[in-house]
Amino acid sequence: MTQGADRARLPAWLDPAGLDGLDPAQLGGLGDMSPGQFRAAAHATVDLLADYLEQVEDFAILPRVEPGALRARLPAEPPEDPEPIGAILADVPGLVEPNATHWQHPGFMAYFATTSSGPGILGEFVTAALGQNPMLWRTSPVGTELEQVVVGWLRRALGLPDAFDGLLTDTASTSSLIAIAAAREAAGLDAAARGLAGRPEIGAPVVYASEEAHSSIEKACMTLGLGRSACRRIATDDAYAMRVDALEAALAADRAAGRTPIAIVATIGTTSSTAVDPVPRIAEIAAREALWLHVDAAYGGAAALVPERRGLFAGWERADSIVVNPHKWFFTPLDASLLLSRRMPSLRAAFSLVPEYLRTLDHETPVHDFNEYQPQLGRRMRALKLWFLIRYFGVDGLRRRVDAHCRLAEQLAADVDADQDFERLAPVQFSTVCLRWRPAKLTGREEEPDVRARLDAANERLMAAVNATGEVFLSHTRLRDRFTIRVAIGNLRTEPRHVARAWALLQAEAARLGP
Repeated sequence: MTQGADRARLPAWLDPAGLDGLDPAQLGGLGDMSPGQFRAAAHATVDLLADYLEQVEDFAILPRVEPGALRARLPAEPPEDPEPIGAILADVPGLVEPNATHWQHPGFMAYFATTSSGPGILGEFVTAALGQNPMLWRTSPVGTELEQVVVGWLRRALGLPDAFDGLLTDTASTSSLIAIAAAREAAGLDAAARGLAGRPEIGAPVVYASEEAHSSIEKACMTLGLGRSACRRIATDDAYAMRVDALEAALAADRAAGRTPIAIVATIGTTSSTAVDPVPRIAEIAAREALWLHVDAAYGGAAALVPERRGLFAGWERADSIVVNPHKWFFTPLDASLLLSRRMPSLRAAFSLVPEYLRTLDHETPVHDFNEYQPQLGRRMRALKLWFLIRYFGVDGLRRRVDAHCRLAEQLAADVDADQDFERLAPVQFSTVCLRWRPAKLTGREEEPDVRARLDAANERLMAAVNATGEVFLSHTRLRDRFTIRVAIGNLRTEPRHVARAWALLQAEAARLGP
């Protein structure tokens, strides 16, 4: 599929002619690729990927392509006959790389970074080759026990007590769903066995989260049959953290109305502003009200690797469950989410279902069958890539990198504060800076409706202009209904010069756009 013009860009070792021959197994065989061709193709693939990571900064982060353009270049019908592996590999640099959003680019500062580190990629290679499904201990003894060890490593690295156990899921959305399902069981609703419909004796369950909490909490309520209305959004203070007085008022009102509170979700590092909810006070309320406390630290949790930054995590050891995403700031290839809990039997009660064909009859030693703690039966062996990268970097190496990102954000925040034409819109507690352009002559007029609208439109144009350079990719949110540009530093390949360049582009494009 690679066109002639694209082939000219390919390294000589990846010219389709180099792996041009069809494997005999492709021509009427019933087995896999031969070991010889797999070895040659695998070597070529590693060289291809190493070249990509070495040259990724040369790409524009956002591809200049319109929706539908790529699909038009691809055949509508699947190939009836086999193709040489060289032709397939040639389409990676010829078609895939030029049209990808380059998350591995050091100028990627949108959303929250997901870095595929070298050791993590190697771990994925081995994971794919082994093809394990650690749904039961017997279906992957090494997958199961390695996961138990890696979960323990991460728990200790984060400074959490041994009372926590856990598992690896795909994303924080799944981890939080499991936690809220466990809260539903712990509340005595027996929903796993009896459901919720047609049970008037049960007051409508309610889950409390701040107005800045991630949308996955609402989605969990939708998925679990509680409904979006069960997610009670609690007002936040000037720092975008949950207001305890508003939480207590909502609890009292719901109990008076006959509803059944079941859980509180506190966030350490919200998605928009990276705010930190007052977890110690929320934990007191959860204990007093006998409610499940789930702490969403999907992004911010990595900062707990740094002992000097653990003040932000005060009280999280009292949570019933915690989620931290290694694929966000631990430099782990997607996907990997760590779910920890002090109440693992409740997690198991929410999802355990063991039909006869899953029963293990050939050993008496108790085992950990992870499928009983999640809605899916099959599961990936996510622990291996974490095992690789934790050993490669060491906890100290991970700690140094996370701390360096926080320091880069602190320096950028200081630069923003010193510029009279920009303003910072949220505290910088991790590695994300929320800012907007606000010309000095408009100081004090920001809340005037026409001025706010003009500032929103100007900042939207500013972000688009910076992103159009291809050097940097920034994303946005809205804070107190103000268009807000986010600079999220967390890519393993980001250096001080990349953050400085992002700030220089923001200043230059703002000056070019004018007030």
